[in-house]
Amino acid sequence: MPGILAHSHAFGGFSSPDVARTIAFYRDVLELDAAEENGIGQIRLPGGSSVICYPKADHVPATFTLLNFAVPDVDVAVDALVKKGVVFEHYDQPEIRTDAKGISRDNGGPVIAWFKDPAGNILSVLQAD
Repeated sequence: MPGILAHSHAFGGFSSPDVARTIAFYRDVLELDAAEENGIGQIRLPGGSSVICYPKADHVPATFTLLNFAVPDVDVAVDALVKKGVVFEHYDQPEIRTDAKGISRDNGGPVIAWFKDPAGNILSVLQAD
């Protein structure tokens, strides 16, 4: 028998010191269905899930990847996002290295590139198989 939460509607959430600015980024730059109402942002993700963005004055950005966007071609996605002003992270560490575009290609995982939203939370585009 399924548990009590098996049929609930689940969604994620994260904080931002400036919800309006963060929601504008998700809507205008990432071109997602995102809106703010009564100070809370709602972002509808591809595939039907959603996350909320709530205000927090003492916000601390996530130190892990908050959202991953699977795309057919990471190079195409990175190029398109760079044209919209997105800056990709660059890593040169033993466990993770990125190329000049900010793409990690040969680290034993997927082809992936990381960037931050205006609240400093880490997001990624990764190669879909």
